[in-house]
Amino acid sequence: MSRPAPGPLGLLASLLLLSAVPAGIHAQEVVEAPKVILSSVPFSVTVEGAAELSTLVEIRDAGGALLASGPVGAGETREFRDIAIDSRDALPLQVRAGDSVTEVSRPFAPGWFSILPPLLAIVLALIFKEVITALLAGIWLGALAVAGYNPLQATWRLVDQYVVPALGDTDGGHTQIVVFSLLLGGMVGMISRNGGTRGVVRAVAPLARNRRRGKIATGLAGLAIFFDDYANTLVVGNTMRPITDGLKVSREKLAYLVDSTAAPVAALVPVSTWVGYEVSLIGGGLGAAAGEAIGADQAFLAGLSPYTVFLETIPYLFYPLLALSFVFLTSFMNRDFGPMARAEARAAAGGGVLRPGSRPAAEISESFVNAKEGARERWWNAGIPVLTVVVVVLAGLYTSGRAAAGADASLRDIFGAADPFNTLLWGSLAGCLVAAVLSISQRLLDVKECVDAWIGGVKAMMIAMVILTLAWSLGAVTKDVGTAGYLSGLLTTIDFPLFLLPALVFITSGAMAFATGTSWTTMAILIPLVIPLTVSLAGGTGFADGSVYGILLATTSSVLAGAIWGDHCSPISDTTVLSSTAAACDHVDHVRTQLPYAALVGAVGLLLGSVGTALGLPTWIALLAGLGILALCLRMFGTPIAEVGGAAG
Repeated sequence: MSRPAPGPLGLLASLLLLSAVPAGIHAQEVVEAPKVILSSVPFSVTVEGAAELSTLVEIRDAGGALLASGPVGAGETREFRDIAIDSRDALPLQVRAGDSVTEVSRPFAPGWFSILPPLLAIVLALIFKEVITALLAGIWLGALAVAGYNPLQATWRLVDQYVVPALGDTDGGHTQIVVFSLLLGGMVGMISRNGGTRGVVRAVAPLARNRRRGKIATGLAGLAIFFDDYANTLVVGNTMRPITDGLKVSREKLAYLVDSTAAPVAALVPVSTWVGYEVSLIGGGLGAAAGEAIGADQAFLAGLSPYTVFLETIPYLFYPLLALSFVFLTSFMNRDFGPMARAEARAAAGGGVLRPGSRPAAEISESFVNAKEGARERWWNAGIPVLTVVVVVLAGLYTSGRAAAGADASLRDIFGAADPFNTLLWGSLAGCLVAAVLSISQRLLDVKECVDAWIGGVKAMMIAMVILTLAWSLGAVTKDVGTAGYLSGLLTTIDFPLFLLPALVFITSGAMAFATGTSWTTMAILIPLVIPLTVSLAGGTGFADGSVYGILLATTSSVLAGAIWGDHCSPISDTTVLSSTAAACDHVDHVRTQLPYAALVGAVGLLLGSVGTALGLPTWIALLAGLGILALCLRMFGTPIAEVGGAAG
């Protein structure tokens, strides 16, 4: 016999009874859990408490073994860390709160699987010299694990879960970097058509009369734009490309010069978009390290200024310092080795600045490079827009940083608090507007021709933007499959003497940046980890009296240096992609030619810097010895490249 439907009063009574049930017996909401759980690799689960009642939350495996527990306040969100399982049988996890149980089921994989997606992409790119397909393969492999090993679902996740969010990431600056790059490409298109680019070539020709001077000038331009690595890469590469082309410098060499000055100089200069980020990470690490110290050392570490520590790490940044030095050594000595020597010999002999059959990251056609017929080739039509970009970005960094840090803040604090991504947008837009005004006011181009030239410049950047978006997508995949956590876990499980810590951190940081394609994420994970690790391994003493303080500085700097080193070696790094773009070089050719140089400089920095200084070698001797070894390697193994006459007029 069926029951009669309850009336309005009955429904109201039922709702009142439900609302009176203690909140603790309702299932807690699992806010965040890893997309893939790796065997024996610690992970976190974030739980949101009930709205009205605090409760004890327990996280257990499928067999009931307790993994983590703790109270969660009413409406509070708590992260339970360092949870680990070593078998698929431990899933699903059970999140218990009162009488309720919420199951958390995720795909399971061995720890080593996490390095396969980036490794697959890198190996395929280097073997087949085709980076887009290689990146897609790496993303798909990672998405396969996230999708529970369903091939069809992995294909759909590749697009909707990775490519689209990577392109639309405004918080991480991805969207801003794409728009900045496209706007800058449009500006270059206009100054090429109005004769400005050819005017710069004519103006610089008396100064850059040969290959040596042209390469040195490119390196100096990279030092001049020190405040941001993205702006450095795109401005210097696009400005110097027609000059180095005229001098028959290979595009591979130009990409190397651009790439090996951008990040190192931004990381070394005390006022840049990098510094505020690095200082904040160091501050967090010092706070955790103070808890590991004892007595006077605890007070010493707690009282350290993170910015002072950053300044003191600069002499220990051996890879960035030696990488910048090697740029000028190869340029001044006019010698190269390995694939770079073959590329330079090809270009110098008239075989073309690009490898036959290569696919440049930016499509630079003759119509794009050549000025409009009859346009007067005036250097300032290119120089003023480029200078506008630099000035507006610098002014934007100052004004946005001052608004965030306060009028009385130091210049360092102002640049640290600045908004780098929006200021890049302002600068590139201002450059476009100035280029258009100059073109129209001098009747070099009309409005339609300006728009057509701008669109041509934007089109030239499209291949690079596809590569960049896929590289970011692969970075998201490595995050979801726990690549960084697996690699950083290896560091903390190795038993080693204290003096080897800087070297091991440098290698781990480089491997992480190489696999994930991002130096900033690498720093964010490792700096808060290695600073307290150093203090712990030292027994919490020896810092106040200076006996092991140098090890702390060397270890901290090894994270920064290793991250840049891994970035320079990685074909999935965003700055590596942008360097190929700015130089209009085949991306894989850039990686293949730069990799031996980065490996040599990294090895010298590792042995003399990370290991040498940990054993007591003064930093200045290590740097001078490193310079000497690099110069000797160039002299012994480098091939002198024949000089060619002045830049094309």
